[in-house]
Amino acid sequence: MKIDGFRGQLITADHAEYDTARTVWNGAVDRRPRLIARCGGTADVAAAVRFARCHDLEIAVRGGGHNVAGTAVCDDGIVIDLSAMRAVWADPAGRTARVQGGALWGDVDHETQAHGLATTGGIVGHTGVAGLTLGGGIGFLMRKHGLTIDNLLAAEVVTAEGEILRASADEHPDLFWALRGGGGNFGVVASFRFALHPVGPTVMAGPLFWAAGDTVDVLRFYRDFISEAPDELGTVIRLGTVPPLPVIPEDLHWRPAIAVACCYAGAVEDGERAVRALRRFGSPLVDLLAPMPYAVFQGGFDDTVLHGWHYYWKATDLTGLSDDAIAVIADHAYAATSARSYSAMFHLGGAVARIPRDATAYAARDVAHNIIIDAVWLPDESGDHAATESAWARGFLKALQPHRAGSVYVNLLDSDDTARVREAYGDHTYQRLAEIKAKYDPDNTFHHNKNIRPS
Repeated sequence: MKIDGFRGQLITADHAEYDTARTVWNGAVDRRPRLIARCGGTADVAAAVRFARCHDLEIAVRGGGHNVAGTAVCDDGIVIDLSAMRAVWADPAGRTARVQGGALWGDVDHETQAHGLATTGGIVGHTGVAGLTLGGGIGFLMRKHGLTIDNLLAAEVVTAEGEILRASADEHPDLFWALRGGGGNFGVVASFRFALHPVGPTVMAGPLFWAAGDTVDVLRFYRDFISEAPDELGTVIRLGTVPPLPVIPEDLHWRPAIAVACCYAGAVEDGERAVRALRRFGSPLVDLLAPMPYAVFQGGFDDTVLHGWHYYWKATDLTGLSDDAIAVIADHAYAATSARSYSAMFHLGGAVARIPRDATAYAARDVAHNIIIDAVWLPDESGDHAATESAWARGFLKALQPHRAGSVYVNLLDSDDTARVREAYGDHTYQRLAEIKAKYDPDNTFHHNKNIRPS
């Protein structure tokens, strides 16, 4: 098989690398594309899109391959694979970085931290830059520096016609608006240009763990603690079991626990003061908060969500952390069968909330918290485990119904959440996205995603 103008690698079912090339982060996804076009650059991406359109092939686009729904791979179509396009060019003088569409956040942090710079990225180092960015981009730096999309300066986009465009505030501004939260609906983003900020390289960061029985007390304290927290302090709650990491005493491994992971985007001494009250609360099982390299902290939980495990997600935005909401969370968080299942809650606000709602396609600017319920089981634990863990996640979400804000972060939607895509945007933003979709992709060529149909 040959693609005109394509210089990358073509992988078909008879290729030795086929089974490896078609796997994605979520091992529960098992799809068999007709062709995987592993691109070497933007010209290859354009050639692959034109080939797919000419041969009427279903298109999936792979950046980091990290989306839980497995949208990066399709059956009997073509995967436009950017995984070989992982270069990052940092410009310390201009405080910007250009990042190829197949890069992972660990790649970005590695290059930018060489200059003491960073931008808001995911909380797991092997998350793909493209997918996280296009959905909005939440992470530890967002309260200080905004979402990832709030730091996006420009994007190089291959359209459904195979045309290469540059989208920015000055060029194709409607497309640039849609890319900032509208997902992969509008084209293949071959590269991004981000604003960078002074961060680290040493930051005050790490998790504290308390026993699961302390969950209600910890969450009530946390609610008051973050109400006065500075924007520099990013926190994520994790409820599940203590992961078996080398830095954690072995006798605590797999013990049910609540953790508060912190990262202070400022001077270490200021961070030490900002987390002092949290560290003194109750009787933590283990306190791993310490000065550490930002890049090390960002990759610290990579081994708790490994490639090839099976995942099923449910998520929602929350109206707040009322006593009733806390009670629901405490009642359901530890009811999973698998010790690997967990839930996580992100604290937004700060710089995220100060961006006008209509400035980007990310609509939930006024939400203070969202929660992800992550059912996890091993590949050899299929069957009953899959059903049991998935039911736990759905039941947890149902129990949260009185406390849901009516919105959801689009990047957290799973494959059976297609009916909730509009919920991620609200009617007004969704309609605007649908109009832009009709302009740049009227045939819905890019629909193997959290799809927005052209109006």
